[in-house]
Amino acid sequence: QVQLVESGGGLVQAGGSLRLSCAASGRTFSSYVMGWFRQAPGKEREFVAAISGSGGSTYYADSVKGRFTISRDNAKKTVYLQMNSLKPEDTAVYYCAAAPGPLSDREYRYVYWGQGTQVTVSA
Repeated sequence: QVQLVESGGGLVQAGGSLRLSCAASGRTFSSYVMGWFRQAPGKEREFVAAISGSGGSTYYADSVKGRFTISRDNAKKTVYLQMNSLKPEDTAVYYCAAAPGPLSDREYRYVYWGQGTQVTVSA
């Protein structure tokens, strides 16, 4: 059982940066793949980034590659999403999620989800 709590969202101007955090509970945090998803109003939830349990492998959606960086600190049981060069189209609720197994962009692989944090990018 894993519980996840996101934080760090807010309002930022286009071109700016934010760092999201996801704090996890559970004794086996390091065994889970961690991912970030986002959902804009009126749109389906989409994959953003994922990181392996050890932090040695990452995987990004093409839309954020080169701008966003996912990382984790297993000692702190926390995963981060550094978001640079933000665009208005990045506006969404961002969700942290945990999955067993290898890196994946498929929602069904993720069995634990946080409550989400709002990111708004103004033009």
